[in-house]
Amino acid sequence: MRLANISGRLHLVTPDDHVIDVARETGGHFSPRIQDCYERWSELRSVAYTLEQWRGTPLADVPPASFGNPAPQPRQVFAIGLNYAAHAAEASLAVPDDLTVFTKFVTALTGPHGTISLPPGTVDWEVELVVVMGRGGTGIPAEEAWKYVAGVSVGQDLSERTLQSSGPAPQYSLAKSFPGFGPIGPLLVTPDEFEDPDRIELGCSINGEEIQKGSTSDMVFPVPEIIARLSQVTPLLPGDVIFTGTPPGVGVGRTPQRFLKPGDELLTWVKGVGEMRHLMQ
Repeated sequence: MRLANISGRLHLVTPDDHVIDVARETGGHFSPRIQDCYERWSELRSVAYTLEQWRGTPLADVPPASFGNPAPQPRQVFAIGLNYAAHAAEASLAVPDDLTVFTKFVTALTGPHGTISLPPGTVDWEVELVVVMGRGGTGIPAEEAWKYVAGVSVGQDLSERTLQSSGPAPQYSLAKSFPGFGPIGPLLVTPDEFEDPDRIELGCSINGEEIQKGSTSDMVFPVPEIIARLSQVTPLLPGDVIFTGTPPGVGVGRTPQRFLKPGDELLTWVKGVGEMRHLMQ
C-alpha cells in the first residue's frame, strides 16, 4: 500500500498509479488528515484493497507542490546517528555499540518539494530512510518490529554543522531543527511493497551531481533493531517518525569540506518510494 498527503488530505495511491481521496470515497469514515490514519492503521489496511480497485486521479497529473509530508504531526521524532560504519569513519568516530539517538523538533518537518532557507553557518545534507510507526508498543521484539511499521518514506536530516559543534557537548537536536530541516515524502510505502525491506537503496544529488548513494543493508542497526532498542526505553506511538541514519558522502566528511549554498537544488530519493526536490535560498 502507498499513501500520500495531497493538498492536506489523505490519499491512497493505487497499483496503477491513480490517487483516491480516502475520506471522500469512504463517506467521511476516515479523517482527511493523514496523521489521524495511524491511530486506525489496521482498519485502514483492511479497506485499502477495495479502494485500490477504484480509479481516481492519475498520479502523474498531481502537481509536485501538492504533496505534503506523510507524517506531518508526530508526537515523537527520533533520529539515529552514526548508523552506517562508513559514515562513522568519515566523521572520524568509532562505530557505536548502541544506538546514538537525538531528536529533530516537529517544527523542522516539511514536505518533499519547495524551498529551504539556509541559516548562517554550514548546512550539510544527510539522505535517510524515514520510518513511520503504525502500531505503538513497548518491548517490541526485533523479529516482530516490521509488523509495527506503517511505512517508510524519503527523508533528509539537514544539519547546521557550526551550531552542532558549538559548546561543551554536540548540539545535535538544535542544529538539525531549523525550519525545513526535516523534509519527508512524497509517499509512505508499506514494508510489504519491497522485496526486502532491510535492503533499500537511497541517495541524493546536488545540481545533478550524485553526492550520496547507499543501501539500508549497510546499517549498523537495521530498522527492526532500532525499533526494538527504542521501545525498550520509551513507548513508541502510532505516527511516530524515525530518521534511521545516513550513508557516507556528507559534506563535513569531504576534503575540502562542502556545504549547501543558495541556488543549490537538492534531490533526495529512496528506491521504491520516490524523490524530493528542494531549492536552497
